[in-house]
Amino acid sequence: MLISLLRRIWILVFVVSANAFAGDPPVYSHPTLGAIKGADVVAYYALAPGDDAVIGSDDFTYVWNGATWKFASAENRDKFIANPEKYAPQYGGYCAFAVAHGYTTSIRPDSWKIVDDKLYLNYSRISYLRWKVDMEEKIKEADANWPAVLDVCEKRGNCK
Repeated sequence: MLISLLRRIWILVFVVSANAFAGDPPVYSHPTLGAIKGADVVAYYALAPGDDAVIGSDDFTYVWNGATWKFASAENRDKFIANPEKYAPQYGGYCAFAVAHGYTTSIRPDSWKIVDDKLYLNYSRISYLRWKVDMEEKIKEADANWPAVLDVCEKRGNCK
């Protein structure tokens, strides 16, 4: 009877653990670089369109929403800590074009645009240009897909 009870507890722990890791995480995070490949999300708001992303430092980090975010300065880190929802990219930092099409993929920090004070990132310059052509519609489609799109990887069998 004790063995049967222990077996049931082990099965319950296994099922709960498996569900805790189902789907993609809510924030795109590189295993060694951190959230959005180490780019400073606050710095985007001071860049001119087309500028390269500013890469953050290991000296200025903050863990939020399950990911380590890096910043170029203590000032930028503190701004993020005060209001992470203002600075965090849309769709957890996954490619906006991909989310509009119902899946998630990584991003390139230099493929970005701020629209209505929100940061959008894309996988590549090509996906950025394709997203930008019909940006308003793509944003509506991605908004409708988010966050359910995080579970698509499970159906495809390619969760990170």
